[in-house]
Amino acid sequence: MTTVAAGVAPPRPASARVARVIDETRDAKSIVFEVPSHRAHDFIYRPGQFLTLRIPSDTTGSVARCYSLASCPVSDDELMVTVKRTEDGYGSNWLCDNVSEGDIVDLLPPSGVFTPASVHEDLLLWGAGGGITPLFSILKSTLATGSGHVTLIYANRDADSIIFDGRLRDLAARHPNRLVVIHWLESVRGQPTADELARLAEPFADRHSFMCGPAGFMATVRDAMAGLGVPRSRVHAEVFASLRGDPFAESASEPTAESDPLAATDAATAQVVSDGNTHTIDWPRSQNLVEAMLAHGIDVPYSCREGQCGTCACVVVDGDVTMTDTGVLDEDDLEAGYVLACQARPHSDFARIRF
Repeated sequence: MTTVAAGVAPPRPASARVARVIDETRDAKSIVFEVPSHRAHDFIYRPGQFLTLRIPSDTTGSVARCYSLASCPVSDDELMVTVKRTEDGYGSNWLCDNVSEGDIVDLLPPSGVFTPASVHEDLLLWGAGGGITPLFSILKSTLATGSGHVTLIYANRDADSIIFDGRLRDLAARHPNRLVVIHWLESVRGQPTADELARLAEPFADRHSFMCGPAGFMATVRDAMAGLGVPRSRVHAEVFASLRGDPFAESASEPTAESDPLAATDAATAQVVSDGNTHTIDWPRSQNLVEAMLAHGIDVPYSCREGQCGTCACVVVDGDVTMTDTGVLDEDDLEAGYVLACQARPHSDFARIRF
């Protein structure tokens, strides 16, 4: 079994200066951050990842919210998130109403697995409203450094609601053979149906799909792709939920065999494949998988640790686990074997897990 004396420290927040605030549409703004130079390495990111922001609250002191990066890691020097107001959305409304140039905002390092395996593969991107944010990062990165072709199907209420409209037109003009942008305006065509989206997607159905937007839109996209016979493994969704806990708080030390007598005697064996490396560890039944991996000094993707961001999603290849909260996973995710490492505890004596 793997034995490591010390665990991996949780991600540390950084205090970033707001360099600019950009009005994108009547209800969406982009916020550009400058991260202190000594923390720049911690904020290297992949296209499609997100930042977690600390937002002041009169009732709880602060709340944490996740916002996708719209900037491109290879062509943009600064980090940029784009925030669209949502009805009764405390975080989005506070940011749009209160943040201005020169303010300081606490950020957790980038996280998330909503990112293509390669900038050289052809992609079909699905966005609705503010869901364009991670897709914009993905398509810019693909066009800037890869050879992949990109088709973006982007739904909005009306023409005035299109975030990044001018920049999308400019990119399409500069890359006419690699980027196709298809707009769906509800003011003109109504709500899209699965059949209508399937007809748009059919020429590109052999590509990996990445979708981000309201739950109803993404459900329609899933139905459209299923109707075309596209395997669920080729359709990737980004889903956020409001975080209940405070990921900025100092975490208590993880339980170990020394601090938890049961950990040494009541443990399963886990074989974990992450970043191409295979680790075999003791997995105490009193710990979730994130805790067990950290206690063994293994890097593990996580942000909220409460199942509401999906960063720690992984696949149970062999064995059985239990979860007290399935969080952002839907029925299709669960049927495909996905679990959340921050919620999963061993049920069988052996489990093989793949991130």
